[in-house]
Amino acid sequence: MLLAATAGGCATTPSTDGSAADRLEIAGTIASIDLQPWTFDGNAVITVDTVDAGRVDVQLPARWNLCAASPVDVEALAVGMRVQAVGARAEDGALVVCGDAAHRLVPEASQL
Repeated sequence: MLLAATAGGCATTPSTDGSAADRLEIAGTIASIDLQPWTFDGNAVITVDTVDAGRVDVQLPARWNLCAASPVDVEALAVGMRVQAVGARAEDGALVVCGDAAHRLVPEASQL
């Protein structure tokens, strides 16, 4: 019974199913940082310019307690910084950092 309740709770996390086909990995430069959606419980959006995929919106859910991923240190990010992101591909082509412990948005090693 507890397992069913736990699984139901996971179903309310941002749309990811964790399948390998939906996994998206990108590297690029931060073009913009929008944390405003967090004020009304929405996903923050970090827009990343990539060579291969063009502009990709990386979404960071407001409710990290529902995510398997570790919270992203947004204070360490800045426009123009090179980053790497791993997440689930959303229906709109965005990348959502949440559904798997391996999901992340971090500065590239050379930025540290």
